[in-house]
Amino acid sequence: MSKKLLEGALRRYLTSVREDLMTGVSYMVPFVTTGGLLLAIAFAYATFFGDGTVSVFETTGSVGWFLAELGTAGLTLMVPVLGAYVAYSVAGRPGIAPGFILSYIIQQGTVLEAAGEAIGFSTATAEAGYLGALAVGLVVGYVVRYIRSLNVPDALKPMMPVMILPAGTVLLLFPVVLFCIGVPGAIVNEWLQGSLIDIQGGQAVVVGMVLGAMMAFDMGGPINKVAYLFAFDLLRAGIYEPMAAVMIAGMTPPIGMAIATVIAPHKYPDAMYENAKSGVILGLSFITEGAIPYAAADPLRVIPALVAGSSVAASLSMVAGITMRAPHGGLFVVPLSNAPLAFVGIILLGSLITAATVTLIKPDPNCDGEGDSEVSSIRAMRN
Repeated sequence: MSKKLLEGALRRYLTSVREDLMTGVSYMVPFVTTGGLLLAIAFAYATFFGDGTVSVFETTGSVGWFLAELGTAGLTLMVPVLGAYVAYSVAGRPGIAPGFILSYIIQQGTVLEAAGEAIGFSTATAEAGYLGALAVGLVVGYVVRYIRSLNVPDALKPMMPVMILPAGTVLLLFPVVLFCIGVPGAIVNEWLQGSLIDIQGGQAVVVGMVLGAMMAFDMGGPINKVAYLFAFDLLRAGIYEPMAAVMIAGMTPPIGMAIATVIAPHKYPDAMYENAKSGVILGLSFITEGAIPYAAADPLRVIPALVAGSSVAASLSMVAGITMRAPHGGLFVVPLSNAPLAFVGIILLGSLITAATVTLIKPDPNCDGEGDSEVSSIRAMRN
């Protein structure tokens, strides 16, 4: 009995941690999309009306420069916002300020470089990235929640949420965050960046397949976000191939399932026709969640097909050396790739692989009552 109670407590704790992390991600996403689209518009403007994307940050005062600065601001703030709202999910509003400040400070390469040198490690101005922000958010949240549970004099209670808790938590945790999260995170990121700069051949295939599978597996869930944020961290470091791979892999699932609905309409309930139309739009916009209705109705067949198409597409993108300088935007930022036609072609190929795979493994609706169960799943999902 005690073992079952322990397992139940562990399961509840892990569920709570997952919810806290996804809360942070949900608040971060608008910063990603807004900053990414503004940066994409800046690059597009510089391409067609300026001196090219390379010089967009050098033409101070131009329209492209202003747009690029706006986009960069959004993308710079997204990581501290992630840490701040993970802390908020754990501890409430008093966790926001310390979560933001401490997540921000471990994204400052010069600070981490100085801290690394103080303890004998070189970080080469690398940042701790989003994983560091996630860790900071959890640590800050638990500490703030504990402090809030303490009994304090009545005279101090009005100052607790607005001054004592935020400022005290920052001062208390700054050394811990800097040396135990920031420096190790920067060392790992520096190693990853160095390993991926000259990646080619079989290594590129493996990296592409892993990123593609992660993007397709849970379609916007935690695994998908880990792959995306990994590529985003590399993009900020000037490594653009992984971002192209994850964008292609994220666009493939909804488009592939829409194609499958057209190829074999008898295998899907009528409710999926409308979803196919929106799925194409969502897929072209780099919103992988457009495939969720299909996966929810038949996960054991649909998810492997999504993973197959996205894995092949992402690995081809990595091998071909396709780059993407914008972190979001889908079809709207294709011109910013170094090979736009190949970018679109690989999306189409991956979508066709997904469509062919799911069509082959998905039985006709009259086989073993498959159609009835799927229709029931669709109805339950819509309700």
